[in-house]
Amino acid sequence: MNLRAYSRKRDFQQTPEPAGRQRGSGQRPIFVVQLHHARRRHYDFRLQVGDVLKSWAVPKGPSFDPAVKRLAVEVEDHPLDYANFEGTIPEGHYGAGDVALFDRGLWSTRGDPVAQLAKGHLAFELSGQRLHGAWHLVRTHRAGAQPQWLLIKDEDAEAGHVEADDLLPSAKGQTGGKATKPASVGKRRSRRKRDWSARARALEGAKSGRLRQEPFAPELARLRDAPPASDDWLHETKWDGYRILATVVDGSVRLWSRNALDWTAKLPEIASAVEALRLDTAALDGEVIAGNGAPQDFGLLQATLSGERQEPLSFVLFDLLHLAGQDLTGAPLEARKALLEQVLADPPAHLAYSSHVLGHGEQAFDHAVKHGLEGVVSKRRASPYRAGRGDDWTKSKRRESDEFAVVGFTAPKGSRGGFGSLLLARPDPKGGWAYVGRVGSGFSDEQLRTLGKALQARTASTKPTARLPGAATPPRGATWFEPQLVAEVFYRGIGNQGLLRQPSLKTLREDKRPDDLRPKGTAAPPTQEQAMPRQHITHAERIVYPSAGVTKGEVADYYRAVMDWLLPGITGRPLSIIRCPDGADDACFFQKHHGAGLDKVATARLKEESGRAANYLVATDAESVMQLVQMNTLEFHPWGALAEDPDNADRIVIDLDPDPEVAWAEVKRAARLIHDHLEQLGLRSFLRATGGKGLHVVVPLRPASPWPQVKNFTRAFAETLAASEPQRFIAVADKKRRRGKIFVDYLRNARGATSVASYSLRARPNASVAVPLRWDELSRLKRADAWDLRSLPRRLARLKADPWAGMDTLEQSLGDIDIGD
Repeated sequence: MNLRAYSRKRDFQQTPEPAGRQRGSGQRPIFVVQLHHARRRHYDFRLQVGDVLKSWAVPKGPSFDPAVKRLAVEVEDHPLDYANFEGTIPEGHYGAGDVALFDRGLWSTRGDPVAQLAKGHLAFELSGQRLHGAWHLVRTHRAGAQPQWLLIKDEDAEAGHVEADDLLPSAKGQTGGKATKPASVGKRRSRRKRDWSARARALEGAKSGRLRQEPFAPELARLRDAPPASDDWLHETKWDGYRILATVVDGSVRLWSRNALDWTAKLPEIASAVEALRLDTAALDGEVIAGNGAPQDFGLLQATLSGERQEPLSFVLFDLLHLAGQDLTGAPLEARKALLEQVLADPPAHLAYSSHVLGHGEQAFDHAVKHGLEGVVSKRRASPYRAGRGDDWTKSKRRESDEFAVVGFTAPKGSRGGFGSLLLARPDPKGGWAYVGRVGSGFSDEQLRTLGKALQARTASTKPTARLPGAATPPRGATWFEPQLVAEVFYRGIGNQGLLRQPSLKTLREDKRPDDLRPKGTAAPPTQEQAMPRQHITHAERIVYPSAGVTKGEVADYYRAVMDWLLPGITGRPLSIIRCPDGADDACFFQKHHGAGLDKVATARLKEESGRAANYLVATDAESVMQLVQMNTLEFHPWGALAEDPDNADRIVIDLDPDPEVAWAEVKRAARLIHDHLEQLGLRSFLRATGGKGLHVVVPLRPASPWPQVKNFTRAFAETLAASEPQRFIAVADKKRRRGKIFVDYLRNARGATSVASYSLRARPNASVAVPLRWDELSRLKRADAWDLRSLPRRLARLKADPWAGMDTLEQSLGDIDIGD
């Protein structure tokens, strides 16, 4: 997905259409439909996928009738800016004619939309002003210059005998102005409006009251170790989502977060579903979750709301505080819920009733845990609704326990004695031990004192004795030793990086040894080749590099062959990848956020420049790499920092990007010059042929340095070099000024920036590879893309040592270096 075709067809000096600079905003993905009066009148149907609008021309427009299959001709991707475009494209230009907005809103789908589109069937849901409900795009096998699809309405509550033209403000077939919000269409019209006032008044404790269109203070639960045993309580599922309060006044719906923020625009499908209940006035309390809630995934909900995923959402309702002019907060909870259940007897899509059990709290909790839920919320059956945290509502969360080997400890802080925390590990299926986190709570003062003394007496090391997850770094100041103790620990699930969540000591198992935790007959750690999973590669015969005749299967074989060399440079780092679903010669796209179908790939939740958090891809092992390869990944681009320490760079990359007129010998001389300058500053550097046009000079930093310091250093270095030899170098990314010069690109040295990984393929016609080199190989290097997918494994077979040997243990830092010295 890219905008090359879009830009090629347009002259932005002559047409008012946007050139396309907008990027994804960290919000949920949008859709837009525009009525286009071009040579042939049609509707343009567009879905945001990543940073572009995937686009189809639909001659007759969408139909709400599931029996009608509308032709949708795929056209070039459009920029996100185009979603706001209305106006006239001048005569003589591509698409000349008037463009008017027909509809706009949010869309969702279960799973990865890119993968679904590649397979030829995208099932999705729209939540707009005119278009609602479930739809399908199905690719046909008709031959033609452009792929042809069918746009089909799903048989749901929104279906009906309605056409797009029927919803225009003017007569069918005539041109109309900007869209106005229409009445709902389809079967939703037939939902009967009911008078709930009599049933609401019948509740004991109900009283007449006016409801304002504003947030109300929610009732909150206290955390308890176990649910109450008395039959005076009812027990509901503890939903792992966002608490949402809904108010309906004169039929108008507003949604509020727990801290009184208006979330109506964030959750349009939820607001529309509440509106479909056709209530005059109501106040509802519930939780918005991703999917159907069993098992739940709060991370999936966060990813959906931030636009990284596109899962459908559900609003699970558990209380009713106002209905039809009646204030119900004084009514007993059980009666409120009974009335709520009646209101939701035939709920619209996206709404659900949170059922409960009476009494039997322990069994309710065990049932929830067994089904992968977070726990239960217990509420007094006869209680009114009271704002704030009281004793009428309690929550009991799942707390698992397991036994782990103790492999080290951290130093105490403040007034604490003995030690800070114990480092834990479990048997690694590949042999040895795998680090799972640390536990610092649950210890008595006596345990801290006696155990701390015993730990200090052990033979220790600063080198980890357990394998760290790819996205984890050793705790600062950790002391490690071979496993000798066993601790049983409570915890509340496993986090994204494979570490225990909220661990707390249950007991020290003096009756067990660490070897008791290991399955009998565990073999020695296998080699990487032995341990490597045989990820099934679909369409292995498909040509990925047409010029070189390289198939997807050969790409997978290459990455298996170089895996031991590739992994050290990418594991544990936030990662951007380049995916090419249709091959290297066709449209490829960058991806940095985690998505559907990548269950073997870890994530790191990191803040972006916008201040919003996002789930970044993190490769941890061969299995995760091969899953990315299966998803048509060709290139790997890691950060210059670890996911565990994203604000500090542990390597610098100076990219030498030559203009086509620059001779290759001049590029090599420039790399040698930079090497010598760095040596004078006391910094050892390493060399990489990029597989493209230029060279990378890489400087490891140990300890890592803050990104602002690194960026200031590299910018000053590049600008000083350019000032000293302006005829050879330039330090600004201005292509007009770069003719005949080498751009010393320092911009890769910023938080979130990436550079190609060593041993990564390049999405270039010759299937070239980025290759680390010894400095003494530079004089013989004929070009930056000297090795390809087929020749690089032969080079590795001849190597007697890693060209970058010693890089990971080299201790050097920027310290007080001043480029001006």
